[in-house]
Amino acid sequence: MNLYEYMGKDIFRKNGLPVPEGYVVEKQSDLKEYRKPVVVKSQILLGGRGKSGGIKFAKSGEELKSAVNELIGSKVRGLAVTKVLVEEMLNIQHEYYVSITLSREHRAPILIASSSGGVEIESVPQKEIFTRVIDPLIGYSDYIGREASKFMNLKPEIASQFRSILRSLYKTFTEEDCELVEINPLVETKEGKLIAADAKVIIDNDALYRHKEFSITDPEKTPLELEAQAKGYSFIELDGKIGVIANGAGLTMATLDALTLHNGKPRNFLDLGGTDNVEIVANAFDLVLKADPKAILINIFGGVTKADTVAKGIVEAKKRFNISKPIVVRLSGFNEDEGRKILSENKIETYPTMMEAVERVVKVAGGA
Repeated sequence: MNLYEYMGKDIFRKNGLPVPEGYVVEKQSDLKEYRKPVVVKSQILLGGRGKSGGIKFAKSGEELKSAVNELIGSKVRGLAVTKVLVEEMLNIQHEYYVSITLSREHRAPILIASSSGGVEIESVPQKEIFTRVIDPLIGYSDYIGREASKFMNLKPEIASQFRSILRSLYKTFTEEDCELVEINPLVETKEGKLIAADAKVIIDNDALYRHKEFSITDPEKTPLELEAQAKGYSFIELDGKIGVIANGAGLTMATLDALTLHNGKPRNFLDLGGTDNVEIVANAFDLVLKADPKAILINIFGGVTKADTVAKGIVEAKKRFNISKPIVVRLSGFNEDEGRKILSENKIETYPTMMEAVERVVKVAGGA
């Protein structure tokens, strides 16, 4: 889950990371009395806000009201702005970059830091970037901070603050179940303080049950995808015309590949997982039908999943939703003979192999 900046800064603050004074505004009545220059930052789940007009500066009460009025209700990078973060304007001396993320290559957290902050880290030359894999069994050690400070040529008074920030950042990364914690820029003020001017925090989706305090609607998901998510289904809308239901993410992706190979275009990705619950199978059809495909392909390879129970779910769905669209089923595995018999008795086409089922559904759907 990608958190809004203000949420990330709340987490930073809780874990001892220095952040600017600020507050969230959703409507004009939320504004506090103007006391000093501020930055008004649109809260969207995409970067590049500054270049897209999503950040305003206010040096008076009138400018603050105008900035809030201009941003709330507008669209920045195609996303609607429903709230803004009003923060004190920092007296910037220098900008740094620092993050901790997961390295798939090393299967461990990795620290990334640079004296070139305020820009996308991808645009910084590799020779200017410090990286260090952190052994998850040992955790963060101060020698890593000393190495990073030396690499970045930090002044002693700044290096001391930087090492403290690294300790708190690693604490945040581990204790909050993060996939990424990033500060860009980490600002050195003219008063000699390091402050996290921005915060990007991504929490591992599999750990969200431990973070009930966060509830975010992903702006990149369609309404149907959000409905599926709420019901516990792995579902993605695509632009084809063949609805797909399969069990297991790998098998579902292989099904999409097979359809493409045979000049068929999938309308969706729907992974049932390992379930053979009749209701779960039947309700999966409701989602696929809402995507309005020309035909539906079900690809079930039964191991733990019982083929006959899945077949009962398919039959139940056909009756419940009065489905007239062609349904083609590949059914293989435990109790497959009984499952095929159930489908055959209800006039639903079934095949023992995936390629046979794919070729047939492409044909009945009218090709690509």
